[in-house]
Amino acid sequence: MASSHLAALASLLLPCLLALLLLRLAAVLDPDPDAAVPRVKVAAPLPLRFRHDGAFKILQVADMHFGNGAATRCRDVGPDGGGALCSDLNTTRFLRRVIEAEKPDLIAFTGDNIFGGSATDAAESLLRAISPAIEYKVPWAAILGNHDQESTMTREELMTFMSLMDYSVSQVNPPGFLVHGFGNYHIGIHGPFGSELVNTSLLNLYFLDSGDRQVVNGVKTYGWIKESQLDWLRATSLELQKKTHAPALAFFHIPIPEVRGLWYSGFKGQYQEGVACSSVNSGVLGTLVSMGDVKAVFLGHDHLNDFCGNLNGIWFCYGGGFGYHAYGRPHWPRRARIIYSELKKGQRSWMEVESIQTWKLLDDEKLSKIDEQVLWRHNTDDSDHSVYL
Repeated sequence: MASSHLAALASLLLPCLLALLLLRLAAVLDPDPDAAVPRVKVAAPLPLRFRHDGAFKILQVADMHFGNGAATRCRDVGPDGGGALCSDLNTTRFLRRVIEAEKPDLIAFTGDNIFGGSATDAAESLLRAISPAIEYKVPWAAILGNHDQESTMTREELMTFMSLMDYSVSQVNPPGFLVHGFGNYHIGIHGPFGSELVNTSLLNLYFLDSGDRQVVNGVKTYGWIKESQLDWLRATSLELQKKTHAPALAFFHIPIPEVRGLWYSGFKGQYQEGVACSSVNSGVLGTLVSMGDVKAVFLGHDHLNDFCGNLNGIWFCYGGGFGYHAYGRPHWPRRARIIYSELKKGQRSWMEVESIQTWKLLDDEKLSKIDEQVLWRHNTDDSDHSVYL
């Protein structure tokens, strides 16, 4: 009797177990699209390297000031700039136009990527602001300005979030160093595939957090690069130069006080507003000069300045205002900066960097190219301050 009851129970349970197994298999083969699944970052191909034609192109995007997309109005545009219909979407369209026209190998977002006072959700604003880089699968690096953290995320949270976004090569801070701020890191650009320098960094990029605002002796001022950051910079440069004497570029948001003096010593481009720097001079220029590898520095912060000027053999260049929600000037187009490096061609293979050039693109009908300039050439006198195309 007992055996017959067990057999009957088994006959009832077996179809149920089979049904559960089939349901589980169906879930694996055809998962619910609405179910939460782990999100894995789409990584950029690393290391970054020069193209097969010996070139590497960086697009600098300064001061997007992105808010909430279509709901965020433009600032300082005339009727020809869209007037009342102008919004953050104009910034997005401009970024797409430049990516399609220039096909950069890296995009450098140099701070105030979002405007915290207008962004109701910092993460959502960042995703929208950076979306063209991800859409076109372009590697990108970012640093913070003085407005990014004014929304719903701290500076550390912002850098962490950006480091985890698709195609980002941004880093929160260098491993093994205790440095001030968030967003201090180095990226090496290696030789092309097939060259003898495929495993060698031929161009070094330094990204630094210049802070936001601070109070000194009871007076508010802008942030500055601290001694711990300069210690890391010197140590990193020294270690890199033990391997090769590759040129380097630096990127940070807030200009150093010495940039003010370029009004008197000469510049190429537009110098249309006072340099908004910190009241503290922390010795950045002296550090860069002593290192010997940095040939140019790229800045943001002052939207109406887009000039390049030479300080002690190092070029300091503004990106110019990119974003439409950032302050600007009516009938003065938003703009982007291109940094173009070329390798020297040897008899059998590509060699070291031969030249570093720059120009700007305007968001006008023709995407006008202006102010072409050679910043550095290999085996030339770096003190020559008048090398233009």
